[in-house]
Amino acid sequence: MNIRISSLLLMVSILFASCGSTKSTSNDLATSLPIETSINLSQVADDKAPVVINPGRFTVETVTYRLPKVVQGTYSVSDFGKYIDDFKAIDYAGNEMPVNKVDTNTWTIANAKQLDKITYYVNDTYDIEKTGGIGKDTPFSPSGTNIEPNNYVLNLHGFIGYFDSLKNNQYKLDVTASADFKRTSALQNMSSTTSEDGKHVTTSYFAPRYFDITDNPMMYGNLDVEEFQVGDIKIVLSVYSPNNMHSAKSLKETVFKMMQAQKTYLGDINATPRYDIYLYLSEGKEDSPKGFGALEHHTSTVVVLPEAMDEAALAESMIDVVSHEFFHIVTPLSVHSEDVHYFDYNNPTFSKHLWMYEGVTEYFATLFQVDQGLVEESEFFNKIMGKIQGSKRLNDAMSFTIMSENVLKAPYKDQYLNVYQKGALIGMCIDILMREESDGNRGILSLMKELSNKYGKNKPFEDDKLIDEIVAMTYPSIGDFFSAHVVGDIPINYDEFFEKVGLEIGEGKVETNYILMNGAPIVSGDPQKGTIFFTDVVLENSFWAENGAQPNDVIKTIDGTDLTMQNANQLLQQVFSWKPGKEIEVKLERDGEEVVIKTTTTQPYTTGEGIMEKADATDAQKALREAWLKG
Repeated sequence: MNIRISSLLLMVSILFASCGSTKSTSNDLATSLPIETSINLSQVADDKAPVVINPGRFTVETVTYRLPKVVQGTYSVSDFGKYIDDFKAIDYAGNEMPVNKVDTNTWTIANAKQLDKITYYVNDTYDIEKTGGIGKDTPFSPSGTNIEPNNYVLNLHGFIGYFDSLKNNQYKLDVTASADFKRTSALQNMSSTTSEDGKHVTTSYFAPRYFDITDNPMMYGNLDVEEFQVGDIKIVLSVYSPNNMHSAKSLKETVFKMMQAQKTYLGDINATPRYDIYLYLSEGKEDSPKGFGALEHHTSTVVVLPEAMDEAALAESMIDVVSHEFFHIVTPLSVHSEDVHYFDYNNPTFSKHLWMYEGVTEYFATLFQVDQGLVEESEFFNKIMGKIQGSKRLNDAMSFTIMSENVLKAPYKDQYLNVYQKGALIGMCIDILMREESDGNRGILSLMKELSNKYGKNKPFEDDKLIDEIVAMTYPSIGDFFSAHVVGDIPINYDEFFEKVGLEIGEGKVETNYILMNGAPIVSGDPQKGTIFFTDVVLENSFWAENGAQPNDVIKTIDGTDLTMQNANQLLQQVFSWKPGKEIEVKLERDGEEVVIKTTTTQPYTTGEGIMEKADATDAQKALREAWLKG
């Protein structure tokens, strides 16, 4: 877009804002011009990027500036203010002004009528994810920031803050970086200018309000980028692979097929003309990010995965992880509460409905794969069984609505992972109930479409009224289910729901994983010796048993890499991703002697619980199952 048109759009948006088309803000500024902000990646020093905030002239005596304590989608404390160094307030004469640091994320400035700008440096969060660094209040890697010579992960909530009364003001953001860098962002690109020596390019972006700053991450650096259409959605896939082991081109077909299947599954729910995927592949070094997964934004997602994964394993992880994030265009983008719509970054309140935001989203990401023929029914049932087992290792007798509202507090915060286990199973049970009540014609996807049509991205629902609304839109049995298992704390008897579709949980030979069995690891660690070893359960894993592994065998190397307590998470993640047909070499130590397992992986099996067809399943039950799995 050329500069002239961009400037015109900005002027028009300012005009409309002054006519009251946006939520009203206080008159703390003398003008309604956007807050001007900048990040200069060409002047990074000691892994710190300089930031300048120019709010315009204030008309009040004291102002408060904040970095987020919590960001949407994380449900945990991040405290991005603690990564800020050398915070300064500068007056119009160029002099430094007194600043009061109220808490980790908050600064107040008196005599604000004289405030010209704020300057500070931002440390990245990836560097602190060294061994032992991940823990309390450390941002989840996909929500974090990276500042290194060849790559910048710009989750903007880690760089740009807000003034208390000006969250709904417009923002202009200038990002300066090497002219050689590729840069991707879904924020509106207003213009670009090149320095006189041609070495640096400054790109100017526009954000309607602070929410759009936090909701539109960027990636700069030596990226591989592919753009392609899936129906009427433009997909932008940006990949950073430090050792060039993977590329956007190699992942393009996987992402295309996945998104095409998701669009087909969703039908007429389309909430965005563009969707960005930012994939950072971690080297597994001491200062590499270790929080693997993704963080959703309304029209994009940031993904962090191990670079050492082979192509097939990475493709599978991308399908599982990115499909979940993409389904967030249904909820919370199109269906969300006031807690989400008017999110408070430093004193947040949380909705009761994580079962929907995360649980139903995870259920969609699992169900669409069998619905669209990407996986066999047996693989879908294995994933569901894994979620049942995972949910039972957490507190299965806790009100889901109470846990959701109090997700930052003990004892509820330790149960958050259950939103991806029991939360998804709640979605499944509602789906089966609705199919049963409607002779297979309605399910939870149709319910979410109806809610989306009723609310949409600009109209939040009232948190306390949602369940009653859903019951009114569906059936009394849905209300009974909510009362007992979502609001109430009664564990779900899943056999009651599988019975409706001619299935049951039974004991038998089931497919398993190379490192997890029945949801539990087959290895343990000795912190004093710094070793990882097989437990007794290894004998119940057909692959390892057939290749001679024994309990208490110490795992020394995996495919030539030493296994230590420091890199165990990274390396065992790779083992988790193994598929049949992979050439592997594992060196063990048994009673002081080396034992080498050099072979080709085969599908491991174990004896355990699995979901299987009932011998006496009726035609009606089978028909309902078909409606459930194939829509």
